[in-house]
Amino acid sequence: MDDGGAGRYAAGAAVAAPGAPAARRPAIAIRDATLADIDALLAIENASFVHDRISRRSFRHLLTRAHADTVIAETAGADGRMVVAGYAMVLYNTGTRLARLYSIATAPGWRGAGIGGRLLAEVEARSRAAEATTIRLEVRADAPDVAAIYEHAGYRRFGRYVAYYEDAVDAIRMEKSLARRLDPSRDRVPYVEQSLPFTCGPAALIMAMHALDPERATGPEEELRIWRESTTIFMTSGHGGCSPHGLALAAAARGFGVRLHVTGQGVPFVDGVRSPEKKRVIEMVQAEFAREIAGEPLITLDERPATLDDIATALGQGEIPLQLVSSWRFDRQKAPHWVVVVAVDDACVHIHDPFVDRDEGRAPIDCIRIPVPRRDFERMSRYGRAGLRATLFISSLPTPGS
Repeated sequence: MDDGGAGRYAAGAAVAAPGAPAARRPAIAIRDATLADIDALLAIENASFVHDRISRRSFRHLLTRAHADTVIAETAGADGRMVVAGYAMVLYNTGTRLARLYSIATAPGWRGAGIGGRLLAEVEARSRAAEATTIRLEVRADAPDVAAIYEHAGYRRFGRYVAYYEDAVDAIRMEKSLARRLDPSRDRVPYVEQSLPFTCGPAALIMAMHALDPERATGPEEELRIWRESTTIFMTSGHGGCSPHGLALAAAARGFGVRLHVTGQGVPFVDGVRSPEKKRVIEMVQAEFAREIAGEPLITLDERPATLDDIATALGQGEIPLQLVSSWRFDRQKAPHWVVVVAVDDACVHIHDPFVDRDEGRAPIDCIRIPVPRRDFERMSRYGRAGLRATLFISSLPTPGS
């Protein structure tokens, strides 16, 4: 891999199996990697991986500009001089408590000496110090011995990417909680990546509907249909966003119950539009949405903002919350954005973010069950000068005779 972007994860020959003979376990010193270590890092990289290699340019970027920790293991060589025997790199997801083991490898002459285990323990400790609550990684599906080592270290499998690596081998997704045990019910909402830059709302609604009705068809066509039904036509620039009211109507049209909590003065999203003509169009669309909601029995409208307690209670009752947030916390763009809340605990709100920013090296694994500190979530759940707050609670309706 030339640019060090998405697709590079912990893989073959990365972590030494536990239980190596004590005679082979040298004294190991762990320290931060520097630019002076790049030649040694490249030597380990090229000896450890055939595909998806990190380039010199990418190492330089990751060591100097990325939100990451890169550590190396040093030990004494045959001549008594210190040599770099392995390295590990962990990336932190800005604005969340999610860490990602991006790469870990041991030099060929030092495998089986416990170096990989020391490096793994170090990046987990660094992740905890950075207040991460979850660390994730991926391994090649054709390396079951490596996956077994991670499982022995407390990682669990939670998904698979088909033909993910450069040579079309599948990737096994794994994660480990760095905090207390998380509620397993958070896994019940399947992840759907938005297929277009402006369809976060439809993708979020599709996730909710599919969780409630697993047989429901999904795909880009349905995503676009929902967007056409719920869009405000215009935004500050580009295609219109999906309003809370429009998404509620789209869900009701598909036979789902909706509790819509929305507050904030004025028409949603109109503040960011300068053109008077465009403002009038948005106001007309919103007025039509309001008329339709007034006559829709499947929608309950509440002008009180939903609290985190409300969201936690709804999850416990089987409802799926969709939350409007400002994307500033993710990409420094003040745009409305829809996410799905999959769990709430004492420290974090766990969300599925349908947008995968591949330009920033993101992969879907970085957008699934993102742990966001509760205080940060409450801050990001307000949009625009009017402080718009909107939450949709999607529920399945009882079947006849039940």
